[in-house]
Amino acid sequence: MKLGYIIFYVRDVSATVAFYEKAFGLARRFVHETGTYAEMETGTTALAFVEEGAAKEHGFSIRHLRPNDEASAVEVALVTPDVAGAYARAVDAGAQATQAPKQKPWGQTVAYVRDLNGVLVELCTPMAG
Repeated sequence: MKLGYIIFYVRDVSATVAFYEKAFGLARRFVHETGTYAEMETGTTALAFVEEGAAKEHGFSIRHLRPNDEASAVEVALVTPDVAGAYARAVDAGAQATQAPKQKPWGQTVAYVRDLNGVLVELCTPMAG
């Protein structure tokens, strides 16, 4: 088994895709013609967004993501050699600044922002291997 997708249920798929393009420089991998589902190009595992109403169609309920609510107990980590630049770009694009870039004891540089839906996004350098 392998991880294929990380999917967030969001209020507005089109706005979320546009935000991830502008804030993080990600490209669209796929956008369904209805605009209710999209995938971003992030490597082997796709980051995807689906319209909130799809949960009900699938037979379950969800706690909606909202920017003013406390962050969910999940984060998306985007790896970059330039965390400070990525952080500045994201904040300039409207991401909520959560934690400025900081060097961690294990050598990785890490910063945090929240996207327009309130999702916590970690921006980090690759782990030394």
